[in-house]
Amino acid sequence: MLSMLSNRRSGFLRGLAILAAIGVWLAIGAVGGQAQGNLSSVQTNDDAAFLPESAESTQAAELGREFTDSETLPALVVSETADGSALTPEQLADVQAFADAIADAPLEGTSGDEPRTVGDASVADPVVVPSEDGQAALVVVSLDAALASEDVGAEESSVSELAIGALRALAAADAADGGLAGTGLDTWVTGPAGFVADLVSAFGAIDTVLLLVALGAVFVILALVYRSPVLPFVVIFTAVLALCLAGLAVYHLAAGDVLTLNGQSQGILSILVVGASVDYALLLVARYREELRATVSPYTAMRRAVRASIEPIAASAGTVIVGLLCLLLSDLSSNRSLGPVAAIGIVAAFLSALTLLPALLLVGGRRARWVFWPKVPHALGRHSDAPEVPAPADPVPGEGTPATPAPDDTHVDVAGHGVWSRVAGFVGRHDRVVWIATAVVLAGGAAFVPTLDAEGTGDSDVFLTQVDSVDGEEALTSHFEGVSAQPVVVVAPEAAVDDVVEAAEGTAGVTAATVVTDQPAAAPGQPARGEVLVVDGQVRVDVTTAAPSDSQEAVETVADVRTAVHDVSPDALVGGAAAERLDTQLAGERDLRTIVPVVLVVILAILMLLLRSVLAAVLLMAANVLSFGFALGVAALVFNHVLDFPGADPAVPLYAFCFLVALGVDYSIFLMTRVREESLAVGTRRGVLRGLAVTGSVITSAGVVLAATFAALGVIPLLFLAQLAFIVAFGVLVDTLVVRSLLVPALVHDVGDRTWWPSRLAKAGGAPPEGRTAGPVSPLSGSHR
Repeated sequence: MLSMLSNRRSGFLRGLAILAAIGVWLAIGAVGGQAQGNLSSVQTNDDAAFLPESAESTQAAELGREFTDSETLPALVVSETADGSALTPEQLADVQAFADAIADAPLEGTSGDEPRTVGDASVADPVVVPSEDGQAALVVVSLDAALASEDVGAEESSVSELAIGALRALAAADAADGGLAGTGLDTWVTGPAGFVADLVSAFGAIDTVLLLVALGAVFVILALVYRSPVLPFVVIFTAVLALCLAGLAVYHLAAGDVLTLNGQSQGILSILVVGASVDYALLLVARYREELRATVSPYTAMRRAVRASIEPIAASAGTVIVGLLCLLLSDLSSNRSLGPVAAIGIVAAFLSALTLLPALLLVGGRRARWVFWPKVPHALGRHSDAPEVPAPADPVPGEGTPATPAPDDTHVDVAGHGVWSRVAGFVGRHDRVVWIATAVVLAGGAAFVPTLDAEGTGDSDVFLTQVDSVDGEEALTSHFEGVSAQPVVVVAPEAAVDDVVEAAEGTAGVTAATVVTDQPAAAPGQPARGEVLVVDGQVRVDVTTAAPSDSQEAVETVADVRTAVHDVSPDALVGGAAAERLDTQLAGERDLRTIVPVVLVVILAILMLLLRSVLAAVLLMAANVLSFGFALGVAALVFNHVLDFPGADPAVPLYAFCFLVALGVDYSIFLMTRVREESLAVGTRRGVLRGLAVTGSVITSAGVVLAATFAALGVIPLLFLAQLAFIVAFGVLVDTLVVRSLLVPALVHDVGDRTWWPSRLAKAGGAPPEGRTAGPVSPLSGSHR
């Protein structure tokens, strides 16, 4: 009787703990879901905000503000005749009427003390500038830069985004309403404000489209793996609530200016959390299913599964977190913040997989195993209160029995894992040929890494689809030579002004160098009248480049301007939009040189501690670096010759390296921790074959899931994310299917017991320690403890 009461009490407490865990996570989902949906409102996508105070462009911007009453964010409305002819007087009058109506164009959704019209958000009246060829007209709208970044309205959109929307809506209106429709003119809204609005619009798909595509791809894969109508939804629900927790934390940190969140980091966060959550779930569910065949009680099975899985999952999560936190060494706040943002995502995935997922899987109590229906795992004659013994080694959703020790070191036969047993046997029989051939192929692909152009791109190259700002930029450059919305800003001592102007004008790619006076210019980049403005012994020179300020050509011109100006005035500072882009690219190149070696050293140290071997850690790192080189080399070929991309940002190879090395090592960790345990029982050569056969399916499933989630980044029509999606997705598949399946096992099999040098396992010659037998162990991390 007392035993029955005790069982009922323990069952009640278990049920209460399960409901409490689910309740806490549902509360997190309710609050975090809103925060996740509002992440776009705390984004910062301005290059200037990412630069350190020591950057020359940042210092120039600080001094340059003294020469203006207020900073402006220009929006340029370009109109040209549809047939390429000269504008008629009537059409010029229509453009002027449009400019006159701009001030009253309403900002949608604003109320109260918020700016209601474009005029409220501007610092000057719009200016109409006809082109010299007579075929186009330019309307310059100077938005207040300080006000433009504020979020207003019910949707919390930025003022600049609403202003660009108002300008485009007005241009599409009939001429009778102040618009340009029906006037025979094609009109675009471009300039810095236009590009920012289009960028925000592209990132807007992160909250919905990206997540739906990623979850849809994961659901299809899980349905194929589990062949259950229920289990995929449980795993996806776990991933979604993990994302809510991560979004909640990141939102408040970004809103409090603790970290900087940009659109790229938000997209990566969503993908990383979903991919990692599902990967960890695959490993835990595989172990849980295995334990259900060893015990009647689902609670006992889950306790054993969590205990056996937590070590490899924690090692995986810790490796990724430490690797990504190396980004804190970056000079750019955008890169620096991605480390904590991604680390928060991994922590959320880890917590959900080891707390929420077990609770959901145990909701059915004693009938909880039916979540696997129609392929329900049943206990093989053992009782729940039987002593804990090692369960059959079957790490994937499927039937299987323990591996039988092979009669030699080149064969393995794991019932239920025929495919991977054959792969392991092939590796065992041809180990040296396999690892040499694989390494040669990977090295051949890595040879193309130098062909990857990662020196930066212009704003017009960022978009992969047709956008208004890019089309308007083309029209602007074809009709308005010498007009720059954001000129290069040079702040120099008054005594050196003539030398500075001469040096700037003598630089290739520069069309004009104008000293700022006390009278404003008619249009950006045009000469101004009045007296030279001197502030604290400094003057400002606005340098206009032939190329648009947001193009890569302008960045190259700025580098030459800096050299020329510094030769005549070492104290001069060169800034402006193009200079900010140049400093961003230089900082990105510096990050590559600094962060990559640190990541390698840190992860190598983690591997040494985890595997208790120097040689094994070095072999794994060498294999994964070679895999990264292959992925990057193939990406260079695809980007240059198939997709014809214009180049890449320096952050692309940096992000790809951090993700691929950290995530790629994960799969080798899952394999090698199992191999080490097997080696303690049957020796290294036989152990690596058993490890490969038993872990093959679950690790492959995890790799395919992670590759699919990162590939979903490609739905965002931006160059950076498309390139990162390809490199990481392809690289993860290479790590999973080639490095972990062929290269590492073949290399370890060939090297043998020396793999574990200098640990005792290397000296033991593969003989099982005294008192230990070659019984089956956990498919993930080893025997029960």
